[in-house]
Amino acid sequence: MKHIPEIRMDRGIPTLYVNKKPFLALGGEVHNSSAESLDYMEKEVWPNLIELHMNTLLVPLYWNRIEPEEGVFDFSLLDGLIQQAEKHAMHLIFLWFGLWKNAESMYVPGWMKCDTMTYFRAEKVNGEKLNTISPLCEKAVEKDAYAFSQVMAHIRQFDEEQSVVIMMQVENEIGLLGTPCDYSAAARNVFEKAIPQDLTEGLGVSGKWKEAFGDDAEEAFMAYHFVKAVEKIAAAGRREYPLPCFVNVWLKQFPWYAGSYPSGGAVKEMHQIWKTMAPSVFTIAPDIYVPGVAQVMEEYSYIENPLIIPEVRKDAVTASYALYACMKYHAICYSPFGIEELGQTADKTKTPTQEMIETLKLDPLSFDLTGSRESLGAVYRLIEQMKPLYLDYRGSSHMKSYLQKFDADQGSFLRFTDYDIEVIYLPKAKGCPAASGVIFELEENIFLLAGMMSRFVFHTKPGKNVKVDFLKIENGEITDGEWSPYQEMNGDEKMAMIMFEKPVCYRVELFTY
Repeated sequence: MKHIPEIRMDRGIPTLYVNKKPFLALGGEVHNSSAESLDYMEKEVWPNLIELHMNTLLVPLYWNRIEPEEGVFDFSLLDGLIQQAEKHAMHLIFLWFGLWKNAESMYVPGWMKCDTMTYFRAEKVNGEKLNTISPLCEKAVEKDAYAFSQVMAHIRQFDEEQSVVIMMQVENEIGLLGTPCDYSAAARNVFEKAIPQDLTEGLGVSGKWKEAFGDDAEEAFMAYHFVKAVEKIAAAGRREYPLPCFVNVWLKQFPWYAGSYPSGGAVKEMHQIWKTMAPSVFTIAPDIYVPGVAQVMEEYSYIENPLIIPEVRKDAVTASYALYACMKYHAICYSPFGIEELGQTADKTKTPTQEMIETLKLDPLSFDLTGSRESLGAVYRLIEQMKPLYLDYRGSSHMKSYLQKFDADQGSFLRFTDYDIEVIYLPKAKGCPAASGVIFELEENIFLLAGMMSRFVFHTKPGKNVKVDFLKIENGEITDGEWSPYQEMNGDEKMAMIMFEKPVCYRVELFTY
């Protein structure tokens, strides 16, 4: 019997199941053009993923390559990518670069690009046309929906038995840059009317756009029309093959006005519209290049919006975020962008220009790859080995995670049944991950600790006139969820229960006196 990858609720936690088993997508996303050539993938991508302990690769699918002539489909590149992934024992999440990629229509087929009358562009208020086909262009949306449905039908025919492909991202960083709204004639006409009935019913608002949404009317207007287009596209694809589908988002950031980031995209303030109008999309995934990664994870992780991080910075601290995302927020997928660079020499690494960094408001430190490969590979291996233990304890009070969220963050105080644990963060250092870890309360006096850049102090509960000490400290590793000790620490060494840049695991037994 075939088992299509799906999202299930597992003890109240949204969980990806692949081949009937819970699956954590420990991934990485390739550069935008890497998948244009199967030969390039074999030579420049797959070899560079060795020792990263990944199980999933995020790879674009290009509409212009798949439908080069209207109604004529070429799936050879798609098939080749699936075959390569299967050969390398990797799953795939495909990114559908259809009508919109980074707020532009750069991957639409040439026959659509050139027919600007039929497939009209969004416009600024002065009439300047953007390189973005308007979501109000129904003919373009219908073409995208049909193409995506053909892609999904072909993936089902080619891959359903193997389930190499486990999820689909629909479009990429949707919205309009440089303007809060589409001011084309078609859009102006709709904007002056009352908001649609389905939006009234879904959100409980009414009237014209300005009456319903005030200063956010233009952004809400674009969010509605983008999400309606995405729902049509995603639903058409899922009718052919119901893989889990998600969208990603270019985050709202300084200077905070719609159009400085893609207006109409699924930023947090527009979630109500997006979540209400797109039932075929199970989550909204943030692309995170800003310094406050932990804050973004918290904002985009809630029961109706399981956490997927398809793009994130890939400096050494990304390993810390990966561990925290999976252990704290039950992330379905974690994926640094440009993953193949972690195996390349420095001369091949694609560093953004200063102009690009400033334009996209990126943190320049996120492109320092010192120590990244070693740290991420070690953490991915740790997560995979901890998975049975994690699945047993997640959602309970007997498992807690921590992360150094900013430079001045000095530690955490975690409360368990009979003991509290003071986690002291080691100072950040260049090329090293930040303090991050997870603690399991296995039994009444037994704890398992796994993490980096940390040291620990155990406390008895307030009001108890007893002291706590170690009965046993073991240094070891977790293998398929089971503890494997290789050294018992005693004497002076029991005072050295410290985790440095490489992930370390300790099992401690306590007693009181």
